[in-house]
Amino acid sequence: MPRAVLYFAIVGLAVWGAVLLADHPGAVTLQWSGWRVDTSFAVLLVIVAVIAALTALVYRAWLFFRRAPARLKWAWQAKRRQKGYQALTRGMVAVAAGDADEARRQARRADVLLDEPPLTMLVSAQAAQMNGDDKAAEKFFTAMTGRPETEFLGVRGLMTQAMKRGDTSDALGLARRAYRLKPKSAWVASRMFDLQAREGLWLDARVTCDDLARHRLIDDAEARRRKAVLNYQLGVEAERASAQGDAQEDAIEYLREARKQAPDFTPAVVALARLWSARGKHRKAAAIIEDAWAADPHPDLVESYLTAREATSAIDRVRATQRLAKRHPDHIESLIALGRVSLEARLWGEARRYLESAAAGARPPARVCRMMAELEESETGDGMRAREWLMRASLAGADPAWVCDDCGNTVGAWSALCGKCGAFDGFVWRVPPSVAALPASERGDTPALPASERSETLALPSADVKAG
Repeated sequence: MPRAVLYFAIVGLAVWGAVLLADHPGAVTLQWSGWRVDTSFAVLLVIVAVIAALTALVYRAWLFFRRAPARLKWAWQAKRRQKGYQALTRGMVAVAAGDADEARRQARRADVLLDEPPLTMLVSAQAAQMNGDDKAAEKFFTAMTGRPETEFLGVRGLMTQAMKRGDTSDALGLARRAYRLKPKSAWVASRMFDLQAREGLWLDARVTCDDLARHRLIDDAEARRRKAVLNYQLGVEAERASAQGDAQEDAIEYLREARKQAPDFTPAVVALARLWSARGKHRKAAAIIEDAWAADPHPDLVESYLTAREATSAIDRVRATQRLAKRHPDHIESLIALGRVSLEARLWGEARRYLESAAAGARPPARVCRMMAELEESETGDGMRAREWLMRASLAGADPAWVCDDCGNTVGAWSALCGKCGAFDGFVWRVPPSVAALPASERGDTPALPASERSETLALPSADVKAG
């Protein structure tokens, strides 16, 4: 509709102009160098319009021929750039697909067509990496660090190369450089944190952890957990530095901060309780262990608690363990702890009651089965029953241990770093992964048979049973 209105307006103006010229033709006389021209105003206007149009056409033709070489060159270069970007894209696809030869060929083609090294050096470096040519890859990455637009990519590539050859110190220096270039990069900050932890630079790692939390690269819960582990490590180092004086005070402060950040962090609780017990602060030591037990019972807490309660006799140990178990009475660790100290105190009835509660279920834990075997041997001298429990222990799953979530490495004592994969705070207390045991009907386990029928099955050498 607007276009139609505009069209009719233009036509109307043209008609109005033509009528106006027809009604008022006017007269124009030109005299020049002895020549005289008499005509109307309308004719003069048409002549001027024709001359202007011809002039414009000539000017446009002149511009066309003048700019033709530059346009042809630009079109040729645009076609080369298009082919170059296609080669670069194909090279990146080849890198993703793991085709090193194709990636290298396309990188060379893109380098020739584009003549822009920053765009092709990364593909060339990655192609060299896939071919195992670390020297060539390092050469490309080093060249990239000399250009502002590719410096970060070059530093990151050199850092990856350093980690590949196991040079943690060089990798950490490159990580610091990359962090200065991109302080809000989650990958860089996390990698620098991991490298600082591997080098044992706990204070530096704590600063990096604060930066990660400030930039919202990790959530608050993860930040608190990391700082708890780092403060624990600082406390352990301070304790090793000196057994008394300011260094021990520093150790206590670090461990208190670790417990504050993560109250259920068992290693920090145990270490702090040990230091407080050594300094005579038994009540404080016992209180933090009770709080930790209420949150998450762990067997490592039991001995520390008995030390804090100064329980030396067998009966005192039973009473102290009963007091601790009240903080989480239904947990299996409470039952196992009570069963163990009752066995030590030769309280057979109490031990049996706790251990049978812990053994309730289709597959009792192996450690409970072993304690039941010890109970049968010690209380009644029934070797047959003891061997039955040892057989069940051999068929039960593994006991809980510290297991690395990243690689599955299993250790007896917690540590901040996994000795196998180097993961930071990767250990969790759980049953190690293993092949699941078969149901009783499939594995031939017949503990319910009468003694006369099962004696042949259970009459195994004691060495074989323990090995199982």
